[in-house]
Amino acid sequence: MNCTEAMSPCFQQTVMCTILGAFSSNPYVSMSLCQVPPPSDELVKKYEDMKSTFYSRLIRGFETARAKLAPMVQQMGTDQQEVKEYLEAVQVHPKFQGAIKIASGLAQEASPMLEKARLAALGHYEYYLRPSIGAYLDESITQIKSVLNKFLPAQ
Repeated sequence: MNCTEAMSPCFQQTVMCTILGAFSSNPYVSMSLCQVPPPSDELVKKYEDMKSTFYSRLIRGFETARAKLAPMVQQMGTDQQEVKEYLEAVQVHPKFQGAIKIASGLAQEASPMLEKARLAALGHYEYYLRPSIGAYLDESITQIKSVLNKFLPAQ
């Protein structure tokens, strides 16, 4: 085993960033992807608000589409009954129920990992990217919200 194989990837990343920082104008540049800076409460709240607004827009859009498509589905007549019977048969099928149980179990298991990854991404964004692109991103989101409020309102 050589020297680089004995080092962890995180340590290798830190060493490389320190070496590269030595050649930059700022000799104190160092970055470790293993040390995740925690995001501020303000950023987490802002993210959660935007996420809930996005989900409410999706739900409202699906409800609107369903309301517009309902008359068309009722006009289909016998085709609708056949589709309904097929869907009911699929829902009671043991393989379908097993797949639903597996998917719900995976979702429960993955939820804490996704939350940890989300917080890590927010921390990296806030520490490394927000100072340089935060204002531009905020302005872009505000402009996109104004367009979405016209075509896909949250409430």
